[in-house]
Amino acid sequence: MAQFETLIWTIPNILVLGNIGSCISCGRAEYRIGDECCPMCWPGYRVYSHCTKSTRTPSCVPCIDSTFLDEPSGKTTCNNCTTCDPGLGLKVKQPCRPSSDTVCGTLEGFYCLDPTKDGCRAAQRHSSCKPGQYISHTGNETRISLVGFSVWTTTIPFNS
Repeated sequence: MAQFETLIWTIPNILVLGNIGSCISCGRAEYRIGDECCPMCWPGYRVYSHCTKSTRTPSCVPCIDSTFLDEPSGKTTCNNCTTCDPGLGLKVKQPCRPSSDTVCGTLEGFYCLDPTKDGCRAAQRHSSCKPGQYISHTGNETRISLVGFSVWTTTIPFNS
């Protein structure tokens, strides 16, 4: 019976210890592919081919054609650049580069509805005045125009 109990405890230990090789932890500047830890490609570059035991480093190629990667990664594709749609009140504030996305700003006459760290994702046209109204606070890229109402008074002469 003791041999049977030993066998019962030995088999799970072999299975657990046999799988330790698949519990590899890679460093902060590495990514895991299979059982290998490969160095990440620099911002603006993507992985063309992963590292192997013999090569130790991946082959990295630049992001091209309106694509970017803004941080080190093990990605094999770059992200598509954001488009600033003039029909939505947006313009290019900073163009897309291989290592950074496009930054959009607002067109003249618009204010930002959805600000980002450096720019804007959505804009809306400033209010315009109707007869009897005036702009009480002029808007800008980040502040809406406020419209006030004119009050017309008439003085009626008093005859005594």
